[in-house]
Amino acid sequence: MLPIQDIFPLLATPKKITITTHHKPDGDAIGSMLGLYHYLKLKGHHVTVISPSDIPDFLQWLPGVQQVYNYEAESKFCEENIQLADFIFCVDINDANRTKYLGALIENASQPKVMIDHHLMPKDYWTYGVSNSDKSSTCEMVYDFINLAGDNALINATIATCIYTGVLTDTGSFRFPATTASTHKLVADLLEKGLQHTTIHEEISDSWSVKRMQFLGYVLLERMQLFPHLHTGIITISKADMKLFGIGTGDTEGLVNYPLSVTGIRFAVLFIERTDEVKLSFRSKGDFDVSSLARKYFNGGGHFNASGGTSQKNLEETVTYFKEILSDIHPR
Repeated sequence: MLPIQDIFPLLATPKKITITTHHKPDGDAIGSMLGLYHYLKLKGHHVTVISPSDIPDFLQWLPGVQQVYNYEAESKFCEENIQLADFIFCVDINDANRTKYLGALIENASQPKVMIDHHLMPKDYWTYGVSNSDKSSTCEMVYDFINLAGDNALINATIATCIYTGVLTDTGSFRFPATTASTHKLVADLLEKGLQHTTIHEEISDSWSVKRMQFLGYVLLERMQLFPHLHTGIITISKADMKLFGIGTGDTEGLVNYPLSVTGIRFAVLFIERTDEVKLSFRSKGDFDVSSLARKYFNGGGHFNASGGTSQKNLEETVTYFKEILSDIHPR
């Protein structure tokens, strides 16, 4: 993989660029796609943004979100667009398989593939890229990319809004260890460029539906289990639970963190039953590495304290298997 800055001369003239991210995108995924989109448009490029799946309701207000194509709804157009692109930018992923249905198409594409990502262990098929697991978010890395190109002056309130959204959500409102001095310097710069941070916090945190609020109460009362002697808490959500409360994409965002609010709990797992698999999200405090756990047991990976995985077993079997191995893998 060549250094990301080697692509700058190739972007000196207008190009056809496609940007995509991971399946079931979060704030950092959508924020980094749209922040990069607005920047590349200012540079004169023809840019198409593709999400592998739908965008959560709590991110539908982001500037430019109406320009994002949903692969699951418009697969033919998206595939044709990728094939015609001069460059394919992939943000917030280091493995094309994380796009799910787009994975093989991207991996086998003949065009240069550009990665901007902050997860561990990137694949080796990227043409250009930057991978830095010490960064707070991919949005911070998009900010760095723009600065590396010498274009800080092009960052306007629109770009700042997209970047800040990803930084905010991926740092847990600046509480996670990856929040560094450079992260706060970024925010200071964005504020000087017109960022309205209060509005963004309200859009993300204060726009819950009544059903979602009721769902949270139900989950904490009926679907959370704590194992204090193992410093572990789990939340299990079935498809029936989701249907009962009308829960959609993004409505489970942040649930995995709730067990960590309990004194003595240092490891939390969220199990979500989907149509074809069980999705697992892992969070930890301190020196407990959940990324290696996700890779070893659940075909996943991610960050040291925040990772994900999947299981092909059904929900009950997956939870049973996890409980069987818990005594061996819990924080000491």
